[in-house]
Formats: sequence, structure tokens, C-alpha cells
Amino acid sequence: MSAASQIAEKEGLKEVTEIVIKLGELQQIEPALFSFALSQLKTAILRNTKFRIEKDLAELKCRVCGRKWTSATAGLDEETKETIHFIPEVAHTYIRCPECGSPDFEIERGRGVWIESVKGVRPDD
Repeated sequence: MSAASQIAEKEGLKEVTEIVIKLGELQQIEPALFSFALSQLKTAILRNTKFRIEKDLAELKCRVCGRKWTSATAGLDEETKETIHFIPEVAHTYIRCPECGSPDFEIERGRGVWIESVKGVRPDD
């Protein structure tokens, strides 16, 4: 949580009350385990911090027809979603463009983990 501590320091916060973290829909991270890990990393400035993890829906773009769509795992059964969760590269096997049916698409969003926002208390609050 070094990045959050750096943001808090830059913003002059004496305490961080909330950190919103975006977690890509296709990222290989289990949200419950990630949340637990975050709770174990709390430093003095983060001791009372509430971590809010939000899913960043995948945005895909067909390389054939140019159509963009979101929520890559919508309509897939749980086993297939889990397979994609653990091995995102297999998404091309299960997901097709809703316009032309092509499996040739690029993932424009839905991968990665980042801090979306940091809220806190300033010394004069």
C-alpha cells in the first residue's frame, strides 16, 4: 500500500479513511483473497481504512467488424467464467463478437489493478 501512503502524504492526509481499488474483470485475482491481503497490509496511516474493491468490466473490441462491447463474461456458465478468471488468454475460445461472431478481439479494458481514489482526513479537519 505504498502507493496509497504516497498519495496520502502528497495530499496532506493525516489518516486515510477509504481507498477505492479497481480490479479488472479478467484479472487473475480472487476479490475475497485480495481484500483479506489488503487488510493485513495496513500501516499506521491506513489502520482505520476501509478498502472498497470495484470490478472494472471488460471492454472488448472486435478486430473484424470494430464492434465494442462490455461484460465479457455475461451469459457464460460459472465453470467457463472460472476458467477465464484463471487463464484470461482462453477468453478467445469462449467469447465471440455479438455483431459478427468472430473470436478475434482485443481486450481494451478489464485487466489490471489500480487505485481509483483515496479519501482521508486532513490535519485541520
